[in-house]
Amino acid sequence: MDWQKLLKQAGYRISKPRKQVMQLLESTQTPQTALAIYEKLKAQGERASLVSVYRTLELFASLGLISMVYEPEGSLGYLPASAGHHHYIVCQVCHRAVEFNGTEDLDGLVHQVESQTLFAVKDHLLQFFGVCPKCQNKSKESA
Repeated sequence: MDWQKLLKQAGYRISKPRKQVMQLLESTQTPQTALAIYEKLKAQGERASLVSVYRTLELFASLGLISMVYEPEGSLGYLPASAGHHHYIVCQVCHRAVEFNGTEDLDGLVHQVESQTLFAVKDHLLQFFGVCPKCQNKSKESA
C-alpha cells in the first residue's frame, strides 16, 4: 500500500513526524504502542512529541493505513495495514504478528449476535493468539 499517495489524496502533508512513524512501523513485525514509537524516535534523536505520535496514529488509522493489533497482555499496538479484508495472529511468546486474509463468511455469527443483542453489526475485530513456529521449536529444544 502506497501510504504517501493515499495521504496526499486525502489532502494531508507528508510531514517529517508522519514519515518517521510510518517508517518505524514498516520496519517491525511486532505491534508498536504509541509510547514505544515515541521512545524509539527519541532514541534516534528525533524531536517528535508523544502527542504528535498519537495524532499521527489516529490519522493513519482513520485513513486505513495502519491496523490496530492487541498484544497478548491487552495493550494496543499498530502495524501497517494491507489492502483488503485481513486479520492478525500474534505470538504469545515473541509478540510477532502475522497478517492473514480475512473472510466474509462470518454472516452466521453476525446474524446470531444481531439476534441476541438487537444491535446492527457494522464492523468487527477478529484476532488470534498462539505460538509461532520459531517459538514452538525453541520450546521443543529446551524440553
